[in-house]
Order: sequence, then structure tokens, then C-alpha cells
Amino acid sequence: MNITKSIGTRAKGIVRFLKHDWGKRTVIGIPYLFLILLFSVPFIVVLKLSVSEIDGIHYQDLTSYADGVVNIKIKLSNYIFLSTDSLYVQTYWSSIKFAAINTIICLIIGYPFAYFMARSPATMRPALLMLVSLPFWTSYLLRVYAWKGLLDDHGVFNNILMWAHIIDEPIKMMHTGFSMTIGMVYTYLPFMILPLYANLVKMDLRLLEAAKDLGATPWKAFWLITVPLSKNGIVAGSMLVFIPSVGEYVIPELLGGPSTLMIGRVLWDEFFSNNDWAMASSVAVTMVGLILIPLVIFNKYQASSGGVRGV
Repeated sequence: MNITKSIGTRAKGIVRFLKHDWGKRTVIGIPYLFLILLFSVPFIVVLKLSVSEIDGIHYQDLTSYADGVVNIKIKLSNYIFLSTDSLYVQTYWSSIKFAAINTIICLIIGYPFAYFMARSPATMRPALLMLVSLPFWTSYLLRVYAWKGLLDDHGVFNNILMWAHIIDEPIKMMHTGFSMTIGMVYTYLPFMILPLYANLVKMDLRLLEAAKDLGATPWKAFWLITVPLSKNGIVAGSMLVFIPSVGEYVIPELLGGPSTLMIGRVLWDEFFSNNDWAMASSVAVTMVGLILIPLVIFNKYQASSGGVRGV
């Protein structure tokens, strides 16, 4: 009788474990399936195109089998050309440089704004969140295009400055690094503010009170308590800004100029102007590698470090 009861108890435990394990696997598996279908599979296709030989208008298979021998043929000439051609090297460097500048400016502007939102009365926070997300209610293309009317040689800003007799002739703002940086900061600033706000609003304010009791000034408590505790928000916001900024196409096309060549524009030209899909795929794969490798190292470093320093 005891043996039967013990077997029944174990069977019920196994059933509960399988149910729990099935639910956990489902919750974790759906996002993984989403990533596999919408990122991994297209990326593998692009990677295959970048290392494949072209036979007329058809791409050859990477592997072939004949007489019991498997032959693997991978074309690396596109990647060698990318690493040796000065135009592509400068373009990659320019993309990373403008993306980093955009991320830093967004962090400098976004952190005080997110801090103000998190410390404002709870009744005001929904309105402030609405103001931050308000630009998303209009078309992204229209918002970027509107800056042309503001920064043009005869645009709003130049007309106001000339009317106030501050300048005698229009200042060249359009099709420069300045105009492109303004457009990128304006576009991606909400992506920095929202993660920072979500992190700062959950911070335990009793830590600041304890620091004050221990003699720390508000400025010192901010750098030793608030900033380290908001590290996750800083990392998340920086990634949300930096990653799309590297491959940005619309803003460089509308607001940038020849001196602000970005890899997104080069990618478009290779795909649709030159119809060189193999080279364009190589450019895309290299761009993904340049983005992912530093982020993996940075996230690993952030995960291994941490904690709040003493005051």
C-alpha cells in the first residue's frame, strides 16, 4: 500500500514538473523562435550571398558533392576588398563616429530629463511620458523632412537670425555634420529617455536619505548612488540609440551631405543602384559584426562589474 502511494506521489510530482517545465519552455521558446525567424534566417541568407560565387545571374551553392568528395567553396574577396578599400573603411568609421556622438549627446540631454520625470509628482508623470512619446504619433519621415525647412539656407532659423540682424548672410547648416547630428539626436532622444526613466523611477530613495545622513552632499550622492544604480538604464538607452544610428539611412539622405557618408547610404547604393548584392551583403554582415562584437564585450563587462560604492 505504501509502495502504491509513493509511486502515485512521485507520478503527481513528475506531472507537475512537466507542466511547469512546459510553461517555462514555452515562455522562453516563443521569443527565441521569433529571433530565429526574423533575424537569424534572413541573416544567414545575407551571409550566404556575401560568400557565394555568381554564375551569370545565379548564385552558386557553397557545397557540392562529386565522387565521394564534398567541396566547400567560399568567396572572401568581397570582405578583403572592404578591409582594403579606403572608401568603405572611412564610411564605417564615419558611421560609428556619428552614432557614438549621437549616443553621447542623447545621454547628456536625456539623463536630466529622465531624472526630472522620475522625481516629479506621480500625477505629472503620465503627462511627461506623453510629451516624450508625442513625436511617435507623427510620421518618422515627415519629422525628419521638417528639419530641412528649419535648417535650410532660407529656412526658419536663418530667416530669424537675419531678421534680428545677428547675421548678414545665411549660415550653411543643411547637408553638414551639424544638420545630420541635430536630426539624429531629435529622432533618437526618446529611445534614451524612456529606459532611463523606467530605471530611475524604481530607485529606492531611502538610499539617498542614508547617504545624506552619512554626510554626503547631494552631488556626491548623485554620482555614488544614483548613477551606479541607473547603469542598466544607461546601457539599455545607449544600445537603443547606438545600434539603429549606425545603420541609419533616412537622416543622412535628407539632412546629411557628401562629408557625412554613412554605411546605410552605401548599403542602399550597392543593393539598388549598383545591383551588386554580393558586395551589399558583405557590407551588411560587416556592419552587424561591428555592432554586435563591442556590445557583447561591453555587456559582459557591465554584468561582471557593479555595486554601489561607499560614501
